[in-house]
Amino acid sequence: METFVARQPIFNTKKQIVAFELLFRNGMNNAMPEMDGDLASYQLIANSFMDIGMQTLTEGKKAFINFTENLLIQKVPLMLPSKDTVVEILETVHPTVEVIQACREMAGKGYVLALDDFIYTPEWKELTEIARIIKIDFMNTSPEKIRESMAMETKRKPVFLAEKVETHEQFAMAVAMGFSLFQGYFFCRPEIIRGRQIQGQYLNLLQITAESAMPDMDFDRIEALIHRDVGIAYTLLRYINSAFFKRIREITSIRQALVLLGTDEIRRFIAIITLTKICGNKPEALMKASCIRARFCERLGVATEKPGLSSQLFTLGMFSLLDAILDEPMDKILGQLSLSRDIERALLEKNGPLYPFLSLAEAYEKGEWDQVPKALAAIKLSETLVPGLYLEACEWSRNLTAA
Repeated sequence: METFVARQPIFNTKKQIVAFELLFRNGMNNAMPEMDGDLASYQLIANSFMDIGMQTLTEGKKAFINFTENLLIQKVPLMLPSKDTVVEILETVHPTVEVIQACREMAGKGYVLALDDFIYTPEWKELTEIARIIKIDFMNTSPEKIRESMAMETKRKPVFLAEKVETHEQFAMAVAMGFSLFQGYFFCRPEIIRGRQIQGQYLNLLQITAESAMPDMDFDRIEALIHRDVGIAYTLLRYINSAFFKRIREITSIRQALVLLGTDEIRRFIAIITLTKICGNKPEALMKASCIRARFCERLGVATEKPGLSSQLFTLGMFSLLDAILDEPMDKILGQLSLSRDIERALLEKNGPLYPFLSLAEAYEKGEWDQVPKALAAIKLSETLVPGLYLEACEWSRNLTAA
């Protein structure tokens, strides 16, 4: 049985990623008895940690992991490394004597505990003294209830995390209310500023990226576009002449550099340069999500034996968050680029032959497992292939952004 693993970034007030919540599912059609499900869930988590590796999933940051009441009582979290793990106590847990005792033991051994979907009631008093992080559903909890929960008296002031923060306005409101951590997809949404124009250098970079993703890469076209940008031309030549390639002779022309790099390395180089430049002061999560979507969509195309689509799918994934990166409406951005009609349909109309691939990528990254089967059926792909492709995309993104 394949293990489906998604991750959701957790931010600080500077919109920097400080942790990931890991969402697990073993297959799309799984139903297990409660007790067996608890035990099986741990096996999935443990196997994922060993088989996949924490570095791939969390990039060295802490992992928030949900634990049921039975798993807490059995002290299953103690089998995971305390330095990497935040033990998330689900709202369905009953704060019984056994649960409280197990949580005290875990906290005493250095584990960070978090209360999920928290609304204060007296029965949770003891656990609020143990937990260091309290998560509040920002979308579905009234401001009055939020303030009431944040005002509770505890011996040690907890860190409050706002969940389901979906807009920039909600993020600003949560900061003002005293939250320190944030979870949600607000960072994927544009902050539209009327009257602002997209910088010409960005348009050129985006056009280079689109050209590099074509099935039959046009070196003449790419060379001409690179010559328009002194910065990228200089960076390319410095890169090809770096110690990494161990060149005996210095490469002095853009054409030479392109030929020596080859299509795959050209795409990788252009992708990282483009995203680095256009993301600017945006959250790093935007760049990472764009890279993961690009690679994931591309690999899905190969897996469905449609290699002719894979280059378009790479561009589709890479450009799917352009509105949030550039803070402009997507239709305005695409109106200034030369992209295929199928990519435009996927990004603007949410339909067409490419859209199911993007839909699968979006559902998977959010852990919206109920949406995954429909997307899989549309692209005619077995679910057993998907977890490996997603994790490979995460690893590719990590290596790309670390370059």
